Amino acid sequence: MKFSIKMKVSVSIVTYNHAKFVRQTLDSVLSQQTNFDFEVIVGDDLSKDNTREILLEYQARYPDKIRLLLHPTNMGNNGMYNALSTFKAARGEYIAQMDGDDYWTSPHKLQKQVEMLDQHPEYSACFTNARIVFDDEHYEPVILVTDKKPFYTVDDLIGEDEIFFMATSSIMFRKNAIPEYPEWYYKSQSGDIPRNILLAKAGPIGYIDEIMSVYRKNIAGVSYADNVLDKKFLDNRILMYSNINRELDYKYDKVLRKNIARYYKMMLEAKQYKDSYFRRAGAALKFLYLGRPKGQVAKEVIQKYVMPAPVFKLYSAIRLMPYRLMDRS
Repeated sequence: MKFSIKMKVSVSIVTYNHAKFVRQTLDSVLSQQTNFDFEVIVGDDLSKDNTREILLEYQARYPDKIRLLLHPTNMGNNGMYNALSTFKAARGEYIAQMDGDDYWTSPHKLQKQVEMLDQHPEYSACFTNARIVFDDEHYEPVILVTDKKPFYTVDDLIGEDEIFFMATSSIMFRKNAIPEYPEWYYKSQSGDIPRNILLAKAGPIGYIDEIMSVYRKNIAGVSYADNVLDKKFLDNRILMYSNINRELDYKYDKVLRKNIARYYKMMLEAKQYKDSYFRRAGAALKFLYLGRPKGQVAKEVIQKYVMPAPVFKLYSAIRLMPYRLMDRS
């Protein structure tokens, strides 16, 4: 198998049980019209359906274009290690990433992104607008980018709420932008959010104002595993944002503390805390400490989760006692 020594782009595709979608994914990549060489690296995380058979079929048809990493075991962590294995194998100057259930809608996507990165050596990456589509037809498609700018920095990716507007399938980044992923990165169940922040730390992320990719939300997808009622998921988000805070030298400490506080507030309804007053009270106190909520929000959390019902009734009775005594006199 021969590959160009000066490969411009490596298209990184990660698959797991994507037999229903991966043909469309591969066809959208292979239809790209470019004036440079690009390769396609597909990492399969031991799919249980016939994804691998489809991948082998395409590799047989395009032996000089497609390379397969057929892992003997599932590498775990929501496909993160699978994605990193494709990055490591990439020979291109730039990497265009996508999941095996997403696809591109423009045959000029790679060409336009390469032109942007070539023209802006200061950019660590660039991305296009994208459309979210749902398997459930009750949902209308959603356009991701609404606040449009020529480029984005770390400032645009940090907020009191979780910020996500760069679809995985829309991004192209310089392979050398992140020479080595920090140890904390491997502990995160989300690969995209911390990776985008690491890229923005390395340089601005350019934006092409065209819808060129589709981010598919399907029941088998990783995003559906994000369960805000599950303590493990919430703990991992808290750990991720705590590590991001440290990675950014606490420049955004005030904002990120409020972000982390949100997850402690969600923890109050976690299924693992359903019958545990002390766990809920502990999470509530952390929310109050980090989030510094004011007024009614703080009052409701204290009343519902910090003060046990009997104690609160006693406290209320004591506070009302002088007024009751006055009424009797």
